[in-house]
Amino acid sequence: MHILDILAQHKTTFSFEFFPPKTAQASEDLFATISQLQELQPSFVSVTYGAGGTTRDRTHELIVRIQTETNLTAVSHLTSVCHSREELSAILDRYASSGIENILALRGDPPRNSAGYDRANDAFQYAEQLVRFIAEHPNRPDPRGFGIGVAGFPEGHPVTPNRLQELDYLKRKVDAGAHYICTQLFFDNRDFYDFRERCELAGITVPIIAGIMPVTSKPGMVRMADLALGARFPARLLRAIERCAPEYSPELVAKVGIHWATEQCRDLLDNHVRGIHFYTLNKSDATRQIYENLGVKDSVALRTD
Repeated sequence: MHILDILAQHKTTFSFEFFPPKTAQASEDLFATISQLQELQPSFVSVTYGAGGTTRDRTHELIVRIQTETNLTAVSHLTSVCHSREELSAILDRYASSGIENILALRGDPPRNSAGYDRANDAFQYAEQLVRFIAEHPNRPDPRGFGIGVAGFPEGHPVTPNRLQELDYLKRKVDAGAHYICTQLFFDNRDFYDFRERCELAGITVPIIAGIMPVTSKPGMVRMADLALGARFPARLLRAIERCAPEYSPELVAKVGIHWATEQCRDLLDNHVRGIHFYTLNKSDATRQIYENLGVKDSVALRTD
C-alpha cells in the first residue's frame, strides 16, 4: 500500500524497523520475529540499508520476502552513498516490478571499512537529490510514483550544527518530493515537540513520525548512543537505570527502558503525534510489551477507516 493511503487511513501510524540478517539462521529468526509482530497489525515495516554490497543484497531480499510472504507493507531504506545513477535506477526498477511502493531516502554514510571514502564518486551528495531522483523515476509502481520518506533529527543533525540551516535542508528534501518525515530516535519528548513546531514555522507540513527505541540493556544503551550519533539520554532516565546497579540485570534494565518508552509513547499520543516508529533491533519482546501497556492493538480510535 502506498504511504499516502496508509497516512489517510490511520489517524496514528505504528511501524517497525528491522535490519537485514547476516546469516541464513538469522534470517529465519528474523522472520519468526516479523511473524510475531505481524499480529500487532503495524501500518508498515521498514528495512535498513548499509553501504556494503552484501548488506544491500540482503535488504533487497528481505524487502521482497516481506512483500511476498506477509500481509505487511514494506518500506525500503535507500542511500545514495557508493551508488551510481544506473545502480539506483536498477534498484528502483526491481522494487517497482516487485510491487514495493515506498522508499525511505537517506544520504547514508560510507562503509566503516572505507576510510577516506570520496563522496564525489557518488551520483548524489545529498538526500534532497536522491528524493528528486526517486520522485521522477519513470518506472512507477503507482501513478503517484513511489511513496517517499526522509529522516528528521529532533536533537539536531550530527553534521549540521546550524539548526536554522538544518531546517532549510529538511524543507528542501520535502519540497523535492517527500511525503513524510521519520525522526531519529530520541528520549525526551520536548525535543520532538520543539522539532515539530520548528518544522511548522519552516513551512513543512508533511506528517512527522516519531522514532522510538527502548533501552533494554546497559551495553545496548552505549551502542545506541553510537548508532544514533550522540543521542541525548535525559538525567531522569540515567538515574532510573543506575538504580539497577551494580549488576545491571538485563531484565531490570529492560523494565526501566520499556516503562520509559511506554510513557514517551503515551505522551506522544496525548499530544496528537502522527505516527510512532519502533526501532526493534530485530526483536519483538519490547515492542509487544509497549503495545500491551498502551492498549493500542486493534484500537479503532487510531484509525480513520
